[in-house]
Amino acid sequence: MGSTTGHEPNADQIAYWNGPSGQRWADRHAAQERLLGPIADVLIDRAKPKPGERVIDVGCGSGATTVAFAKAVAPNGFALGLDVSDPMLSQARAMAPKGLPLDFVLADATVHPFEPASFDLLASRFGVMFFADPIASFTNLRHALKPSGRLAFACWREPKENPWMMTPLMAVYKHVPKMPPVGPEEPGPFAFASEERVMRILKGAGFVDVAMEPHNLAMDIAIGGGLDAAVDGSLQIGPASRALQGHPPETHEAAKASIRETLAPFLKGQSVALQGAIWIVTAKAA
Repeated sequence: MGSTTGHEPNADQIAYWNGPSGQRWADRHAAQERLLGPIADVLIDRAKPKPGERVIDVGCGSGATTVAFAKAVAPNGFALGLDVSDPMLSQARAMAPKGLPLDFVLADATVHPFEPASFDLLASRFGVMFFADPIASFTNLRHALKPSGRLAFACWREPKENPWMMTPLMAVYKHVPKMPPVGPEEPGPFAFASEERVMRILKGAGFVDVAMEPHNLAMDIAIGGGLDAAVDGSLQIGPASRALQGHPPETHEAAKASIRETLAPFLKGQSVALQGAIWIVTAKAA
């Protein structure tokens, strides 16, 4: 197994993504990619990768977005997938099609020694909201971009605008105490929900022409597998899963019944679709 120490303030995140939670994400790669694939399509459309370009894919996870970028810039371009999670990168290396111009590196983007001014595009699908010092992280990443380089990433908007995550969590809260609130400057899935904060971070890191485009999507949390699949998925990863960690089996069973009851009205055929809300953030290197 590989390891990365990275930026010391990121140590908790590095430990999280290399522990059981990171392994669960890796194990659910195929299901998560069916769920999040449409967001990758939106991101790549806005990022506009061109043949011959060099791309950094930050927080690439199991590599699906890196593969998509590599296909877009082939044959003479290059895509570098970077992540702190060894379980997900191990899967990325195993699953990447042969012959594509790509590579994966286990590293913390905050401190990784990129070759200066060597990339055209910095991109990410939900991989940049976990930095403890995001201005330092984006400054390091900007230095890897050519003066003509650009940025494009997807991040979640407010929790209340993402019932696909929050609805199962509210059902779980009937059985367990609420998790401690996450501060507005702390790393986490919704750390970039604030338009003001994202603007402040990117401008502080030296980016210009920052723009944030809202997108709403229907998220089928059953991924076409019916109500049981929606319930099981909610219990395996995401905020409902985190809220149940450390609780006894009988609590899990009671919460599972509540999630099922809560999601049942949304069942249509084999789909359970709830709203998701993201920002597509774009900017240019100064």
